[in-house]
Amino acid sequence: MITSLHLLLTYTCSYACDHCFLYSSPEQTGVFSLEQLTNLICGAKKIKSIRSISFEGGEPFLYYGLLHEGIRQVTQAGFNTAVETNCYWATGVEDAKLWLRPLQEVGLKIIEPGDDSFHHGDIDVTPGQMAAQAARELGMTVKTICVEKPKVINCDDHIKGEPVYAGGPKLRGRAVETLVKDLPRKPWDELTECKMEKLRDPGRVHIDPFGNVHICQGLSMGNYLESSLAEVLTSYDPDTHPVCGPLLKGGPAALARQYSLPHADQYVDECHFCSKLCKSLVDRFPKYLTPRQVFGL
Repeated sequence: MITSLHLLLTYTCSYACDHCFLYSSPEQTGVFSLEQLTNLICGAKKIKSIRSISFEGGEPFLYYGLLHEGIRQVTQAGFNTAVETNCYWATGVEDAKLWLRPLQEVGLKIIEPGDDSFHHGDIDVTPGQMAAQAARELGMTVKTICVEKPKVINCDDHIKGEPVYAGGPKLRGRAVETLVKDLPRKPWDELTECKMEKLRDPGRVHIDPFGNVHICQGLSMGNYLESSLAEVLTSYDPDTHPVCGPLLKGGPAALARQYSLPHADQYVDECHFCSKLCKSLVDRFPKYLTPRQVFGL
């Protein structure tokens, strides 16, 4: 049951981080219009299970006026809301309050600052820290997002003494190109389940400026601009979905077999393998694997 909508307010971002699962960058395009945002919120009000609508990107603060109005409308509609941000705008604690206070006044209670070396490098005082401090001083809730660098350990449960990938960025989007080098890998036919998303019964979806309703980045269950949000959510059948169906039966390995896709002998994890397969299927299933830009195409 869908209880939360995460709006990708824009694909544009002030950064182009190595770990970004959407390939966001200053050159990336796509942003909600006010009319589109208003209509989507109205559509969400008709779906009783939805309790929260949050804002992400890209970097939503790049379109501050639209973000402000979106928070106001979401709050007025009775939904909880939050904003995820890279905090490029937090040049100091007091300066950050200038950005946050107007959003707080229209209903924002939760901020999710990105605060890690991918966003800000290895510096002592980061924009994420300053944004977090400003938010706390304003009485807001802070839920910091900190993505660790790839971690490798020796895992006795796998093969004694053999190193395995043990955490860090999700190996999707740009991370597949920038962060997999030298990471240990597993045989492709051992990657037999999706461990990242609840494909059969997702609790939340991401919605982008082009109308795509994402189960996972670039993996769409439909387009609400072509029908309605309610229709997209109620008509989703995971077993007949050309990508989700095989993944539910046997993960990326089953997806590769289903469409006789060429592949390497080994991959770091399920996300790494699945991302490569989905990229190769974009032209075959443009309705379900979209937009192309989140696959680096």
